[in-house]
Amino acid sequence: MHAVSLIAAPERRNLDGALVASLRNAWGGGDALWLAPDEAAEFTVQEVPENFWQVWADVQALGIDLACQPASNRRKKMLIADMDSTLIQQECIDELADEAGVGARVSEITARAMNGELNFEAALRERVSLLRGLDVSVIGKVLAERITLMPGGPALVATMKRNGAHTVLVSGGFTVFAAPIAKRLGVDACRANTLKSENGKLTGEVATPILGRDAKVEALKDQAARQGLVPADVIAVGDGANDLGMLALAGTGVALHAKPSVAAQSDIRINHADLTALLYLQGYSRDQFAALS
Repeated sequence: MHAVSLIAAPERRNLDGALVASLRNAWGGGDALWLAPDEAAEFTVQEVPENFWQVWADVQALGIDLACQPASNRRKKMLIADMDSTLIQQECIDELADEAGVGARVSEITARAMNGELNFEAALRERVSLLRGLDVSVIGKVLAERITLMPGGPALVATMKRNGAHTVLVSGGFTVFAAPIAKRLGVDACRANTLKSENGKLTGEVATPILGRDAKVEALKDQAARQGLVPADVIAVGDGANDLGMLALAGTGVALHAKPSVAAQSDIRINHADLTALLYLQGYSRDQFAALS
């Protein structure tokens, strides 16, 4: 048995009941369950429909995300999430580079690395080298003035934690950003890279070993094992090529507003909705979301 989810962006709430009914009827699905009016609905089918990806493309054009996944063990016991362009809306290194006057160059490298066109470790070293001499105080300025949480992130983390899930932030970015973001969201564990500095200035180097694709996979395995869980109990989310390993290993891997090459290799793609889509994918209804203070 598989669960089919249709999810609209919260600000648009344009999920038409007629579309849900039409798909349910065409695919011989069970009764439709609305998780949020005009925003999220689901129904079960016996197996993944043969024309699923054709229909997926059609509803994408309507601004609707569509997913199909095994119905069993959907509600996960652990969340592992990338940070840059996933839990936050920016790429931290690009924001630092902008302050250093090398924003365009670094942004170009970041985009290519996240799309899988460049070796992640080499690309990270090259970008960090361009930050040599930048005052460490700029990090706090960027955090305060440039970094914003991805919509839906606080509700995602809070709801999963309230339901007993372990939450992990794992980033190819830097601890100086990841640790405050993890604390702000209430994430249980955090792993990221370390920027080197001397005398209040960045040295243009990153500490080794560099946390990249393989390290994210190992973080998933390690954090799950510490909780007595297996990868099937995990939902993972990311947008870049260095996230593909953990997305493939997790029981549910979600490519969120992902780079083209990443989306092409992912079975669940969220392009329109925000991070609350991960709750709908697990069968949570809007009235089950944790209230945020």
